[in-house]
Amino acid sequence: MIGQVDEVVVDCSSPIALAKFWAGILGGQPVERNTAWAFVDPPGWTRLAFQRVPESKLTKNRLHIDVSVDDVVVATEAAERLGATRVGTVQEDPAGTFQVLLDPEGNEWCVVKGVES
Repeated sequence: MIGQVDEVVVDCSSPIALAKFWAGILGGQPVERNTAWAFVDPPGWTRLAFQRVPESKLTKNRLHIDVSVDDVVVATEAAERLGATRVGTVQEDPAGTFQVLLDPEGNEWCVVKGVES
């Protein structure tokens, strides 16, 4: 092993706005270190940080967050009230149910409910 995850960093145009959004999704308090850097420490998970970059997002994420929920439809509606955008419809596969969403800056993420074992 080389090391441990310190934080997951998301490039964005508005760090504090995304920190507030993700605090609403995952819990924790948004912290603005300065105008170019903000973060949230969700309970039970690693720090999620946001750094200002000059360019906008142009293509699909190569990495995304799956958020485990009890009810995909209810969680999707709650996320939309916080500023998320739904992409397509609820999907089901042998592993469970999920809904693809976009955060306020267009980063893909999912709410998921796995199959009960």
